[in-house]
Amino acid sequence: ENGIPVGPGRGSAAGSVVAWALRITNIDPLQYDLLFERFLNPERISMPDIDIDFCMRRRGEVIHYVGEKYGRDRVAQIITFGTLAAKAVIRDVGRVMGIPYAKVDRIAKMIPDMTKSLAAVAKEEPLAGEIAKDPEVRQIVEVGSRLEGLTRHASVHAAGVVITPRPLDDLVPLYKVTKGDEDQVTTQWDMNVIESLGLLKMDFLGLRTLTVLDDAVKILRHQGIELDLDEIPLDDPETFRIFCEGNTGGIFQFESRGMTDLLRRFQPSRFDELAALNALYRPGAMTLIDEYIQRKQGKRKVTYLAPEMQPILEETYGILVYQEQVMLTAVAVAGFSMAEADTLRKAMGKKKKDVMAKMKEKFVDGAAGRGMPPQKAADLWDKIEPFAGYGFNKSHSVAYANLAYKTAYLKAHHPVAFMAAMLNCELSSSDGIAKYTAECRNMGIELLPPDINESGYMFTVVGDRIRYGLGAVKGVGESAIESVLAARQRAGRFRSLIHLATEVDLRVVNRKVFECLVKAGAFDTLCANRAALWSSLDRMLEHAQKRRQERDVGQGSFFDAVLPAAEPEPDLAVKPWPERERLRYEKEALGYFLTGNPLQEHQEALERLVTHTTAALREGTAEGTVK
Repeated sequence: ENGIPVGPGRGSAAGSVVAWALRITNIDPLQYDLLFERFLNPERISMPDIDIDFCMRRRGEVIHYVGEKYGRDRVAQIITFGTLAAKAVIRDVGRVMGIPYAKVDRIAKMIPDMTKSLAAVAKEEPLAGEIAKDPEVRQIVEVGSRLEGLTRHASVHAAGVVITPRPLDDLVPLYKVTKGDEDQVTTQWDMNVIESLGLLKMDFLGLRTLTVLDDAVKILRHQGIELDLDEIPLDDPETFRIFCEGNTGGIFQFESRGMTDLLRRFQPSRFDELAALNALYRPGAMTLIDEYIQRKQGKRKVTYLAPEMQPILEETYGILVYQEQVMLTAVAVAGFSMAEADTLRKAMGKKKKDVMAKMKEKFVDGAAGRGMPPQKAADLWDKIEPFAGYGFNKSHSVAYANLAYKTAYLKAHHPVAFMAAMLNCELSSSDGIAKYTAECRNMGIELLPPDINESGYMFTVVGDRIRYGLGAVKGVGESAIESVLAARQRAGRFRSLIHLATEVDLRVVNRKVFECLVKAGAFDTLCANRAALWSSLDRMLEHAQKRRQERDVGQGSFFDAVLPAAEPEPDLAVKPWPERERLRYEKEALGYFLTGNPLQEHQEALERLVTHTTAALREGTAEGTVK
């Protein structure tokens, strides 16, 4: 009702018709055979947990609302504790011991990022060699090994919120965390203790994809296009073409290199196949992917472990993919109640041997009572039981496939609005902006450079192009941009850099801000020679400061009204920056090359020689050598 984007439902809650009817989720569980008992059954003792995704920008409003509704003294976020990891403990110990930063940094870089034990790494080269020859390094590692794993600092949990029936300080100790410019009250106990006390913990998660979808819809509305993403058809050929071609940059949960390869091989054509791929592309389940693809393509016959399983496994070509399918199998084959089937699912997931032994007996007896030979029932059990290692929650998979489909629909039908929204959600990440700028280039969408007279704070859509937002220029703070935009609204358009300088508060929009804007090319439409602007900055800002002071005290020349004083011009005799230098400065200001690339002339050769990009390496690789 307040226009805050909410996710389609996360986890097993999407199996509840009541949650759907109350608009807590927007996935119809009957349409996708989602099970209420996966969410809640009569034998469950713990509270049902509904994790809800909200727009990452407006999640704070939801927490504020909950505080107003139940009382500010009864709602708090939950604390989380950061621990001393291997690299961090080396840096902290070195700092306290007064060892030069350069030396400590060199030692820390010898430790792999995902190291779990400093003591183990200390026995391997190159760190072992440093320890042997340098007593200081040995001391850092010895002290660090004892401290590793201890709590380093407290912060606010990314999602957890506790709601109490009585004032919080009657039940839990509280802690004040400073986050940004504001103080937040959290519990002193972490999530596990809060839950063990029986208090109500809720997860309010900020999800970037919801913000992207909302931004894209608002951009379209500004263009006169009304779009309700809950009403789009789920069999749109153009949307499925996005998936089949692996053109999934920006598509929720389908962006990774491995997933795009899988999509190209599989060629999904139905929504339920997207949900299944989402569930299969996980550790353990990946072993089933080749079989799944071959059955889909008709290269292998679709078979079922028992005739009763055909209607349950038809949509996944006879392969067990979801936990819900195990529950339905137990009901259909062995006569389990849905509550018993959920108990079976939990026992499988937690590998409780005593419970599993009882369940196996019940399963075999139940199947035998329905006419299946006991040995065949036991064999069926033995084939289903290993499934616990990879089975996934269908409710969650369907909900997230729904979000993925919506992002793909926007990319297929409204690519410019979608990519502008993607860029806006990466405003503070130059890596993210570089990634989606490259995606725009691949899609044939032109990205216009920043312009002091045309750019807003965010990326904006101009026809079929996107204008760079000033908020993505490095070194230009939010308050400086707001001052520039307010001055532009008053002045209409800036005639020159000095005109801008006389209209803004130079304490907020300081020399560094002007330097960054010049490097980024934001003044190119006023003066294309960036070197001339750069060399004239001091003279121009000094003049602007003087003019502003005169104006503020009401002092002015008699002739100003008739013939305004001449403004200093940039010294155009200054030689423009060479292309490589101009691009280097541009990269400093934007984080990447926008208007060219020093390696452009070698592009074809690089594409022949290079096997991986740095972005692809972050996902890991099975190959021994990469280029």
